[in-house]
Amino acid sequence: MLPAPESPAPAPLGRRRPIQGPADYGVPLPEWLRCCVEHVPPGAGECCPTDTEALLASAFDFAYQLHEGQYRASGEPYIIHPIAVADLLRDIGASAAVIAAGFLHDVVEDTQVTPQEIEEHFGAEVRALVEGVTKLGGIHFTNKTEAQAENLRRMFLAMASDIRVVLVKLADRLHNMRTLGALKPEKQQRIARETREIYAPLANRLGIGRFKWELEDLAFKILEPEAFRDIQGQVASKRSEREERLGVTVQLLRDRLAAVGLANCEVSGRPKHLYGIWSKMQRQQKAFHELYDVAAVRILCPDLQSCYRALAVVHDTFRPIPGRFKDYIGLPKPNGYQSLHTAVIGRHRPIEVQIRTTEMHQVAEYGIAAHWKYKEGGSPAAAGSDAERFNWLRQMVDWQKDDGGEDSSDFLASIKEDLFDEEVFVFTPQGDVVGLRKGSTAVDFAYRIHSEVGNHCQGVRINDRLCPLATPLQNGDFVQIITTKAAHPSLDWLNFVATPTARNRIRQWYKRSHREENIQRGTEMLERELGRDGFDLLLNGEAMAKVARRCNLVGTEDLLAALGFGGVTLQQVVNRLREEIRLATAAAAPVLSNEEVAAGVVAAQPAAPATPVQPHGGSPILGVEGLEYRLGGCCSPLPGEPIVGSVALGNHGITIHRQDCGNVAQVPVERRLPVRWNPQAESQTRRYPVRLRIEVLDRVGVLKDILTRLSDHRINVSDARVRTTPGKPARIDLRVELVSAAQLRTTMDQIRSMADVLDLCRTGIG
Repeated sequence: MLPAPESPAPAPLGRRRPIQGPADYGVPLPEWLRCCVEHVPPGAGECCPTDTEALLASAFDFAYQLHEGQYRASGEPYIIHPIAVADLLRDIGASAAVIAAGFLHDVVEDTQVTPQEIEEHFGAEVRALVEGVTKLGGIHFTNKTEAQAENLRRMFLAMASDIRVVLVKLADRLHNMRTLGALKPEKQQRIARETREIYAPLANRLGIGRFKWELEDLAFKILEPEAFRDIQGQVASKRSEREERLGVTVQLLRDRLAAVGLANCEVSGRPKHLYGIWSKMQRQQKAFHELYDVAAVRILCPDLQSCYRALAVVHDTFRPIPGRFKDYIGLPKPNGYQSLHTAVIGRHRPIEVQIRTTEMHQVAEYGIAAHWKYKEGGSPAAAGSDAERFNWLRQMVDWQKDDGGEDSSDFLASIKEDLFDEEVFVFTPQGDVVGLRKGSTAVDFAYRIHSEVGNHCQGVRINDRLCPLATPLQNGDFVQIITTKAAHPSLDWLNFVATPTARNRIRQWYKRSHREENIQRGTEMLERELGRDGFDLLLNGEAMAKVARRCNLVGTEDLLAALGFGGVTLQQVVNRLREEIRLATAAAAPVLSNEEVAAGVVAAQPAAPATPVQPHGGSPILGVEGLEYRLGGCCSPLPGEPIVGSVALGNHGITIHRQDCGNVAQVPVERRLPVRWNPQAESQTRRYPVRLRIEVLDRVGVLKDILTRLSDHRINVSDARVRTTPGKPARIDLRVELVSAAQLRTTMDQIRSMADVLDLCRTGIG
């Protein structure tokens, strides 16, 4: 919090008085700080101290003098806040440099001291920490939401420089939350919401349980005051009964553990924090009395083997509840948390029991501060196997040694990935925070805002730059969705959206709005996969109807529509169809019907018949040897045209596109594969489908003339469709089979030369 206005300027640094006795400061000091001040000789703060007590006493005295005469909104001396922050950091086991930064974290922002002067007095390490925290709050904006969003963005960047900066920031936020009462209600709400959405999850990702629980409860008290008071009252009303019941359970477990030689295990009762109880009630839609007991039993063991022995004692003493056992020791949480969790029936009521070693308990309470000791210069160093739990922090050390900063983007991406491997936090143009699943894109964001925003999404600006809709969102991005009434969802979005909500709404829109188009699209997809021979007979056969019923659809048309809009996958349909054909063939008489003959031909075809893998040296495309691939129906590439491969999501192999295909821009760079046509392949014997759209004068015989011209040049036409509108040119859609891009150019020139042709263009075949 900022000090009250008109605070007097601090005394010049060159005339700093010597460190005083504890009583001379006029504010209450924690016992550890009192001892530091008492043991430091006068004048110790005049130079860069190396002794821990001297460093802490000097940092406190420095902050005291600079903040002298400044007051918080509550009216108390401002120095109370830095003392409280330093005390919180000491409680979680932070190093002396971090605690010193806790004393000094506001001096650059709120006084006339510069970072260079801090380095002169306390060294480069403390300066870096103070500067990192200052960057989070030392910028001024005309808009409060802009300031909130920018400060959070800078916090993610500061984490990349030194993760300890965030420890100071979390301690700062926790003490501010404890003292919010002096602020206006609107500001309390804003800070509490930011705390619950950002800072409490961040404390959780760092494993600092003590900070997380208190931050959540303090935010809960402000954001849902009635619910907070209700749960607080219900917990208090049953306290004596609960404590008596818990005491009996704890003593029984102590006796049973001692009987098997585990007397050195520590057994205690633990109350659950109020926000955790409320969240569980909301998540499970249960009343307070329907929850498991709101207190749990914790067993701290001296070693790992004792944990599992203690678990056996618990399950032998009480009846375990099926499905309520979790082994977080064998499979730790992403933040390093380890413990055995079980639920049992004790005295006719459920009891939750947590079993862990003392070391695991320290990690659960203090997170990374329990894993790492900091060497001189600020580089974290792990002890033993702890390094593997926080491998991302060791990578940070490696990057810190890289003076060139060449890996800064990779470094930042790594920090984001490891700290927020379950969610990313992005901002609306108004500065509101939106949490999304990791890997989410602008389309996921749009549907998170509103269904209609997603359905009419046309483009996106990320950090004021136009970007493809498939661009993965990163922590701290500002996202602005561009919508138009004419825009509508694209099935290509299903290839990159990360959230089930977006995926389901895209499918629902296509299912409602484009049934005929979906049926046609599904038919063409299936035809490309199975081939034309016997396709019509197969499509109307009993095997396909059975496949539809297996997919919980009424008939073949519904199956084709579902395939067209993505309700079922092509691989699902083909696999189930082949299974039905095999069953029908096995049960059939030796003499096969025409349908079964056609089905047998189709079943013998490979999974990706559009472009089967060729023997070595004969593949039409180089760069995909040994891989399944298919030609993109959106652009129909031909030999002689520049191409690129796209690694499809799932098990759909490689899709080959023309390099100028519009869909290529939607494919992330990491999923693009360099490929090219093989000049040694026998391309003259292989033909590729291309669709042409021709506008002609509407007269009798014009289609016949075009087909005759193509037949004269030995061009096969596999499909032809004509659409006419009175008073307008007719449109002819042709699907032709060609051997190269050169033949395509020749063919198009021949058609354009006809007198009745008004326009001609190439379209996709999908």
